Amino acid sequence: MSDLKQAALAVRRNAHAPYSGFRVGAALRTASGNVYAGCNVENVSYPEGTCAEAGAIAAMVAAGEREIAEIYVVADSPVPVSPCGGCRQRIAEFARPDVRVTMATTRGAQRVATMGELLPGAFGADHFEV
Repeated sequence: MSDLKQAALAVRRNAHAPYSGFRVGAALRTASGNVYAGCNVENVSYPEGTCAEAGAIAAMVAAGEREIAEIYVVADSPVPVSPCGGCRQRIAEFARPDVRVTMATTRGAQRVATMGELLPGAFGADHFEV
């Protein structure tokens, strides 16, 4: 089992999902090889919670890193769970279009796509260039 998969499955158990019951774990590897993980955290003031991917990215940034090399997302769902639209944009902020995103279920089903495939035509910093 890959270290990203292990980290995502482990952190998923810590998710705070008392309202939906939908626990998600995410783990990412940075360009330097470090692994950061996050889980979803719901709030009674729904939808004010935090996605697992956002948690992993926040941990990465808090550690002083800025480049995602690979990411793994897992949930107990019938089909591999895909990052929401907001998280796709969050990931794109720190990942090149060729970065591998593995979407998985706790039962072992997986789907792999690149960031560019998940968010074609992403809004980016180059849109601010004059």
